[in-house]
Amino acid sequence: MKYQCIIFDNDGVLVDSEAISNQVLVEMAASVGVPLALDDAIENFSGVSMSSTLDYLKTHAKTEFPDDFEQEFRRRTFDLFKTDLKPVQGVSRVLDELQQAGIPFCVASSGPREKIRLSLTTTGLITYFDQRIFSSYDINSWKPQPDIFLYAAREMGFQAANCAVIEDSLAGVKAATAGGFQAYAYGHAKNRTKLEALGATVFFDMKQLVPLLQTESF
Repeated sequence: MKYQCIIFDNDGVLVDSEAISNQVLVEMAASVGVPLALDDAIENFSGVSMSSTLDYLKTHAKTEFPDDFEQEFRRRTFDLFKTDLKPVQGVSRVLDELQQAGIPFCVASSGPREKIRLSLTTTGLITYFDQRIFSSYDINSWKPQPDIFLYAAREMGFQAANCAVIEDSLAGVKAATAGGFQAYAYGHAKNRTKLEALGATVFFDMKQLVPLLQTESF
């Protein structure tokens, strides 16, 4: 494999959490008078900081914005994660293949560390990552800034040019390419064009990922 290290986003790449989190967001946004479609929420708020999402909702809210909105959002999503969260289909096989090939990998996410650990533990993926978990809350910088990926690469002992980033969001791909990483985006028909326009190699099934990492040229 041409890459020395693989950096995975968490939500939507390792764990199938985006629909769960954004459905909660849609419901809570409606409670303050902000109509959101689920597909639009997933596209616009996935991978970005919670503070930027809250700023948008506060700006567009038609009612008084609750002080505990974020805490309630975390509580409701965490509760659903414990019962409904699943790993992304096929990702365990990808991780097994990387382990067998001796390729180091880690997770770098915009979410809080406790959320990352909860989601990986719930889905049975935590054993793959051990201490190789990096959160934007560690460094107070969020996508689309590249710092979380640069931080993860540095802590893993590699240069950006020698790492691949696996993402699913527009903000994540922007962060990866801004940091000098090659981005691979787990996408779908609706967002393929936007992801490719940002410089990502788009794939639609996890079984495609390892062959792409092995065969694509710089």
